Amino acid sequence: MIKMQVDIGNLKLKNPVLVASGTFGYGDELIELFDVGQLGGIVTKSLTLKPRAGNPPPRIVETPCGMLNSIGLANIGVDRFIAEKLPILRNFKTAIIVNVAGKRIEDYCEVIKRIEDAGGVDAYEINISCPNVKEGGLEFGTSREMTAKIVNSVRKATDKTLIIKLTPNVTKISEIAKVCKDEGADAVSLINTVVGMAIDIKTRKPKLSTITGGLSGPAIKPIAIAKVFEVFQNVDIPIIGIGGIMNWMDAVEFLIAGAKAIQVGTANFVDPTASIQILNGIISYCEENKISDINDLIGSIVIEQAQEHIK
Repeated sequence: MIKMQVDIGNLKLKNPVLVASGTFGYGDELIELFDVGQLGGIVTKSLTLKPRAGNPPPRIVETPCGMLNSIGLANIGVDRFIAEKLPILRNFKTAIIVNVAGKRIEDYCEVIKRIEDAGGVDAYEINISCPNVKEGGLEFGTSREMTAKIVNSVRKATDKTLIIKLTPNVTKISEIAKVCKDEGADAVSLINTVVGMAIDIKTRKPKLSTITGGLSGPAIKPIAIAKVFEVFQNVDIPIIGIGGIMNWMDAVEFLIAGAKAIQVGTANFVDPTASIQILNGIISYCEENKISDINDLIGSIVIEQAQEHIK
């Protein structure tokens, strides 16, 4: 039997496979397709203080090896989430991680306060890296000073495991990760989507209503792995890897690069059961390679080059 448990702060995950925010709804929509209790955890769609309609269409564009989205954090708001979704999620035998977004730091803290009062969640993922909103989002995640302020504030709002979701759209992501650790975060998840754009050559207009959007899918996997490795090399903090994970081999790459857990995102749109297939593939890989504890795989990358050349 392979030991699959990984620890993210005080959060104990039965295995390292999670589903990414925005790709699995609020966690209750796909429960008839498979037992979500098999997963290490569910990361909910981003929640804001008030309901958001999101950006106007068109807001999804298919691209080579991926997709562009500009959903704009459309969601039902924290109060409806507590009333309608949380009672269902409490019954799931897996970790429930709520993704939180906001226009102001106070909004993040108020969302967490209301969920804390209601109870029933295991951790929070703080979204400071969405490229599809005019306020908050990248405005927070590309600045060390703003990152410090928001992490410090939300840390005071909860004792639960706090995960900060980082953007790749910075010069050195490890510097942002270090700020997160210094201000009390338990972990970082990376990467969020990469800023991208597509143009309709017939109309000469952008294909997205917001002009640019977030690129996800296989196209960004090499970027994501490089960012995970950068943080692993430079900051002593648990990492949750995200970005273009379509199969178990992709997931294993992230684990070897230093991620303690992974999130399956765009693959859920192709096959809602992708996360379970990825989990089974990781287990088979460990069995074939005589790895009895998944933690022995994490960060096991072999580097022969001089370290100064890759930092």
